[in-house]
Amino acid sequence: MELATHVDSTTPWYRQLWPWLIISGPLIVVIAASYTGWIAYTRQDALVVDDYYTQGNAINQDLRRDTAATKLGLNLNAGYDPVQGRLHGNLLSYGYPVTGKINILLSHATQPEKDKKLEILLNQQGDFDVALPMLELGRWEVTVDNAERSWRLTGTWKWPEQRTIVFKADTPSAK
Repeated sequence: MELATHVDSTTPWYRQLWPWLIISGPLIVVIAASYTGWIAYTRQDALVVDDYYTQGNAINQDLRRDTAATKLGLNLNAGYDPVQGRLHGNLLSYGYPVTGKINILLSHATQPEKDKKLEILLNQQGDFDVALPMLELGRWEVTVDNAERSWRLTGTWKWPEQRTIVFKADTPSAK
């Protein structure tokens, strides 16, 4: 019994469908790997810090600042007006106004180049009104502290779902 095979020798290989289908899989993988390598090489990973040990030690200091805010009974209420580009609100300690300078740091959840730091001088009633350009939609980590960095309030603000920012220090425990 003779097995007949027919090879069309008049058409070159590069005009055939099967070699291109076989080559396309590895070619796509090489292109995707090259693109992924380029992204990894050109973009900085903002989630990893260089000096993780020092930052780990700073956590204890930050916890002391949180405890100080609790002892002071701090309460921040703020609202953002995107039309006027203004952030306004007040800072109270057990219902009494806090005066002096405070810092508000708005940290973008994934892109540190979009972070905004506001230095604010509170009036005698604990109120403030400061310019804040249009914020990008999304989740913002907010840190409020005084100029001496002796206390700190922190929280998350989802703009524009939350129109206001309300942060209260934890209620002090009864001893």
